[in-house]
Amino acid sequence: MSIIRQQDFIDSIEDALQYISFYHPLDFVQALEKAYNNEQSKAAKDAIAQILINSRMSAEGKRPLCQDTGIVTCFVKVGMDVKWDKTDLTVQQMVDEGTRRAYTNPDNPLRASIVADPAGSRKNTKDNTPSVVHVDLVPGAEVEVMIAAKGGGSENKTKMAMLNPSDDVAAWVEKTLPTMGAGWCPPGMIGIGIGGTAEKAAVLAKESLMDPVDIHDLQERGAETAEEKLRLDIFERANKLGIGAQGLGGLTTVVDVKIKTAPTHAASKPVVMIPNCAATRHVHFTLNGSGPADLKAPKLEDWPEVTWEVGEDTRRVNLDTLTKEDIQDWKMGETVLLSGKILTGRDAAHKRLQEMINSGQGLPEGVDFTNKFIYYVGPVDAVGDEVVGPAGPTTSTRMDKFTDLMLEKTGLVGMIGKAERGPATVESIKQNKAVYLMAVGGAAYLVAKAIKKSRVVAFEDLGMEAIYEFEVEDMPVTVAVDSEGANAHTQGPAIWKAKIEELDSKLS
Repeated sequence: MSIIRQQDFIDSIEDALQYISFYHPLDFVQALEKAYNNEQSKAAKDAIAQILINSRMSAEGKRPLCQDTGIVTCFVKVGMDVKWDKTDLTVQQMVDEGTRRAYTNPDNPLRASIVADPAGSRKNTKDNTPSVVHVDLVPGAEVEVMIAAKGGGSENKTKMAMLNPSDDVAAWVEKTLPTMGAGWCPPGMIGIGIGGTAEKAAVLAKESLMDPVDIHDLQERGAETAEEKLRLDIFERANKLGIGAQGLGGLTTVVDVKIKTAPTHAASKPVVMIPNCAATRHVHFTLNGSGPADLKAPKLEDWPEVTWEVGEDTRRVNLDTLTKEDIQDWKMGETVLLSGKILTGRDAAHKRLQEMINSGQGLPEGVDFTNKFIYYVGPVDAVGDEVVGPAGPTTSTRMDKFTDLMLEKTGLVGMIGKAERGPATVESIKQNKAVYLMAVGGAAYLVAKAIKKSRVVAFEDLGMEAIYEFEVEDMPVTVAVDSEGANAHTQGPAIWKAKIEELDSKLS
């Protein structure tokens, strides 16, 4: 029997969440480096470079990899020979206390994204609790913890199906993955749960994402089980889709495929697929009564030396003198460096703006979108001499339903976010002669370095969802949809899917 101190458990949860906020797992960094070296698509290679540079910067600065510091998911396996020194808190309450401390740490505050009353007021809990905790009683005298911080953009792309027993899971993944778009910030991992019941398959898929990247080792030694064969089959099919980094088209869409299975009913085949984004964050530790977890900091020399430089054909733009006419010759795929003032706004701000405009109230005092860009972002709070904390883009499709209103009623000329826009929104951008620019998801700390001034101009009560005015200098973006409606997120993957098929035919 071992005695586990409640305080050691809470301290370990706090330390682990701080640790994963700024340290990528090294196996994931190495997988990204391999993808970077293999990539032939310039747009995808540039995106991976920014993700790797951001990863190293976050490790050096001990600041979040991504502005979405996630919902905490924790798997706790408690040995049946364990005794706790105190029993006034449940495992859920201990995880929540560690989470609360981690997310309100004054040296590295993490963004609180959890809202209570999800079907009603959706009020922020302010400390990112409660976390999602799965507890198992297992043999032994230790407590094993696997903890992750899961971003909303990737979590929202979860897919579930009740397949027929004879259906091919790999074929379902091949068909389903393109429907997920790029809001999950590829390249990343996909976790697949097969069997059990619907909820069991979902937990299996989530737990599978806690495993290290090892697909290339599996390729070298060869598959020995049905699950391993399926992993290799799905990995090959997924990367032949040509979706690529950030959905811009390329050779690497997934860096690994994880699968966990459970026995199921003879009439059933539940399957759940959950992606992990380019800000993959998880860590494992074990407590045996000797004290809190000792999480060793990785060595900075383990990160690859990757640089990203602006090409000679890059367009530099002064946002403070920009007119609608100026953006008409911007072309899809072009790299643009933005300098000047932009306004921010995401889900809650857009909803409130819609209500104000439709009621005849107009825009809030001090908010003028005329000839301006809106950046879809919810930044982390600043610390020290920072202007703003990590401030990468959020998934743009959530703002699609507001796009007509914003482009037609406010004078807005363009939007900045991550991932694709829906067909109707692309058409609206074309009709209004606007543009949509894409910043790299998973490079939030890097993006924040381009923000030189920041102030809240409206809806301060919304916290990270308030409307800010950012003054930026050389903020790198890509023209994802131009004023003629050319769309990088449809053209890029289509081009690279065809190129991959051509390469395969030459090899065969």
